[in-house]
Amino acid sequence: MKRKYLLFILILSCFAFLASCGSLARQREKFTVSLNSPNVPIGEIETQFNPFMSIGSIKKSTVKALYYPREDAVCLQYRHELTTYNLFWSYSGRQTFITALEMYNKDYADRNLITQNRKTIRNYGVIEGYLYWQQFSFTVLAQANVNVDIGYQFKESAPKENAPYFSVNQRDAEFKEDAARENNRTSAVITMYFTRAQAAELAALFDQSFLKSLITAPVPGIDAAPINVDRDVY
Repeated sequence: MKRKYLLFILILSCFAFLASCGSLARQREKFTVSLNSPNVPIGEIETQFNPFMSIGSIKKSTVKALYYPREDAVCLQYRHELTTYNLFWSYSGRQTFITALEMYNKDYADRNLITQNRKTIRNYGVIEGYLYWQQFSFTVLAQANVNVDIGYQFKESAPKENAPYFSVNQRDAEFKEDAARENNRTSAVITMYFTRAQAAELAALFDQSFLKSLITAPVPGIDAAPINVDRDVY
């Protein structure tokens, strides 16, 4: 009888533990950004993308960068193969990028890069971003959380073949709309390839002190200086 009682208590404890885990999972908020939030253009960077059908060398392209102070997010906006993408980076994601670049530069200097291994594409970590994508203005604007790998790859690049590139691999993301399933979308897997100089330019835009210096006026939804109701300061 005592054994059955102990077993019953053990089962109840297991259920209580699982319930608490579920509660913690629900409390963890996903990183999201609204495209309609106030934003500040902070510059443009150059990167390389795989060519159409992955035939030939990687191709150079320009990416716009914008800062969204309300969500403390940086957006990398680009168009690739007829689709416009807005990839948002949180504070923790940006810090991971900066740290990863430091590790890559050390591995580069120490001649520790592996020339032939696809797994190096996530050598320095995986972050959670937020993605909007749309093919044309009249088509569905899809959005979803997305995992982004940070690592490096060796790619063919004229005039030198098999050159190393610091990489940001945007995995596929799924947009699901239960009320209209015909609007469901899955984004393409896209990799950005950076030379060390190009990656350093992006790291500079990700620098938190630089981003905070851009906020010259209070933005709704974020902390602002308190207003003195008893005295105006001119």
